[in-house]
Amino acid sequence: MDNTVLNETFSFELKIASYDIHPSAVYPVFIIGMLIYLISVVCNLIILLLIATQKSLHKPMFYILFSLPLNDLVGITAVLPRVLVDIVTQEHTVYYPTCVIQAFLIHMFGGGTLFVLAAMSFDRYLAICKPLRYHSIMTPLTVAGILLLAWGTDFILILVLFLLQSRIRRCRNVIQNMYCSNFALLGLSCGEDTTINNIYGLFITAFMHIITITIQLFSYVQILLACVFHRQSDAKTKALNTCLAQLIVFLIFEFISFFTITTYRFPNVPSTVRMTIGMMTFVISPFLNPFIYGMKTKDIRISFIQVLRKRKLST
Repeated sequence: MDNTVLNETFSFELKIASYDIHPSAVYPVFIIGMLIYLISVVCNLIILLLIATQKSLHKPMFYILFSLPLNDLVGITAVLPRVLVDIVTQEHTVYYPTCVIQAFLIHMFGGGTLFVLAAMSFDRYLAICKPLRYHSIMTPLTVAGILLLAWGTDFILILVLFLLQSRIRRCRNVIQNMYCSNFALLGLSCGEDTTINNIYGLFITAFMHIITITIQLFSYVQILLACVFHRQSDAKTKALNTCLAQLIVFLIFEFISFFTITTYRFPNVPSTVRMTIGMMTFVISPFLNPFIYGMKTKDIRISFIQVLRKRKLST
């Protein structure tokens, strides 16, 4: 496979890496993958619809939470269906503009997860540590501002990342991964100096993590202190129930992301292992998050049960 096609003949139809799957396992893998995707989509849509339609969930916390399943749908839809289709068709090609869009969306997904979880932790800090001032602070305008700040910052940071990437001249036509990313797109360059791209990429990764982890550490430490010094046990239970789900989601995402980044730092890691771990970033969180919030968030659980009961009675 020729990876050094001249820039003048650069083709918008790129070759893309794929799993080396035995022919007898192609359709079982496809079916399992589609089931995971469909379950993820349905469960995340249920969370979205519950928040949108149930008045008991029309609260600042759930307005912010609304962004999480929406972000999860973007992440898993941007990656998994194309990979599954490629496994069945064995074409292993991707159109360049489609590749750029996919890369942009998955980077937005990663940053969006961090910023939304930080916003949710701040909301819980206000609700538990400053309950008397909570509603006066978390007005609809404040909630809208928090969401605009979270998504706006994410969008601007990722947009600049891709503007820097677009200036690179391309001579190669192979994406060395199962999905497109900024790193994979830079691999299409003609050997040009990508130092600025690498520095900016590291900068936004560090910036996103430092800002969001700082906000969450501050929020959860304050919540923990409030629980320790509060005499009422129900306050401790409330803090645990409202924050545990967020912490679980955050730790799962960070754990997978850490292993994904680590595998790219060690060239001896087999490409199949590297690609599999990378895929997990966009599959595990969107698949598990609805179940985590459904089980650990009392208001969502109650609303879901009430909807089921109403539908049962209506039939």
